[in-house]
Amino acid sequence: MDVVDLVLSGQQPLAVCGAGYVGLSLAAVYLRHGIKVILADINEEKLRLIESKKYRYIEHTVEEAINTGLDSGRLQLTTSCEEATRKSRITVVTVPIHLDWDTKTINYTPFVNALKDIARGLKKGDLVIIESSVPPGTTEEIAKPVLEETSGLRAEEDFLLAYSPERIYVGRAVKDIEENYPKIVAGIGPRSTEAAAKLYKKIAKKGVLRLPKPRDAEFEKLAEGVYRDVNIALANELAIAAMKLGVDFYAAREAANTAKPYINIHLPGPGVGGACIPIYPYFLANKLLEKHYIPQLMLTARQINEQMPLVIIKLIEQLATTHKIEKKIAKIAILGVAFRGDIDDTRLSPTHDIVALLRARGYNNIWAHDPFVNYDPILNGLGVRLTNNIYDVLDNADIVIIATRHSIYKDIKLSELLKQTGKHSIVIDTVNYIKIDVKYDKIIVLGLR
Repeated sequence: MDVVDLVLSGQQPLAVCGAGYVGLSLAAVYLRHGIKVILADINEEKLRLIESKKYRYIEHTVEEAINTGLDSGRLQLTTSCEEATRKSRITVVTVPIHLDWDTKTINYTPFVNALKDIARGLKKGDLVIIESSVPPGTTEEIAKPVLEETSGLRAEEDFLLAYSPERIYVGRAVKDIEENYPKIVAGIGPRSTEAAAKLYKKIAKKGVLRLPKPRDAEFEKLAEGVYRDVNIALANELAIAAMKLGVDFYAAREAANTAKPYINIHLPGPGVGGACIPIYPYFLANKLLEKHYIPQLMLTARQINEQMPLVIIKLIEQLATTHKIEKKIAKIAILGVAFRGDIDDTRLSPTHDIVALLRARGYNNIWAHDPFVNYDPILNGLGVRLTNNIYDVLDNADIVIIATRHSIYKDIKLSELLKQTGKHSIVIDTVNYIKIDVKYDKIIVLGLR
């Protein structure tokens, strides 16, 4: 009986190194399929919250599976990837590779440290699968040498090593893994590929796609993100063009998108956040620059999306100047801190840039509302009052900015919004959520004029 059979039969556990969104979602799926799981993360506080069932999950299905696993004893928690690997036969790595946002350079340190811990617990016959999003070549050029040198074992001979990109959308992760997409795998060699494929066949209804080499699978994952980034940049540029030309972008978009499957113009917005889409073009660009090639389209798209907060600021200042808003005393209400609707993730959120630009221009009284985010260190450092109480944020606000597509903002009537502020506030809707039910000259909707 091989290691995959031992894990699938419940005789041996599987380890997940990294308890972020991806790690928790994968752990939940494995548990749902009868697999014993050891979940490892260096964040003791997070593990304490998970164990005490006080952790705040976005996806109920993940929460249910994790809590059921704890109750049944099929889920164990540890702060050591070494311990988790030593006690298991398969280790799935979800520890991220970081990008220094200021220098746009890649930081492999946390990822490499996790691999060293895993290697110290590695045994002959074990399978290691990397699910982190990584620059092409990482599995072969970084993970394999680190695991081999630290463990003294040889990949494909003594232990198995494969790459399989996560393909989840936060909020529907379990369904994405189990039902929506095929799992992609590529091993260091044929034995590694087939072992990983055998595991994922049991959990992915759409089956498994085998790619020739790990770098092919690594590239595939980044290509997905770059595709979205470029298309969002196109939507943002078209929205700006529509405003300049007096065109209703949303009406034009709806008409254009009837030409499916050839046309699918995305929605515009205040920018692109999160730890995935903004990062992937730079992962590729770093590697391509080593080959003396500059990926112009993806970098131009990045520039467009990163400049969207400045576009929003210019819209604000346009109305603020016209209506003589006094910056030093004006109250600004920002609705939405998370980078995407109905989640609590604020990493690289466009709201951060909007606030920083406002502060640089002399606006000091800034309030923010988010139904999912209780605390944000960046906003805290910028002196922003963050609360879950939308009425406190809107009360007496001179400027209101809708920055995130949270469901609770959908279909807000302009008349009701102005009633809450108690004055003729400037309104900047970056996501086209406001329902304009009264004639009003102090509102700008991104993509409309």
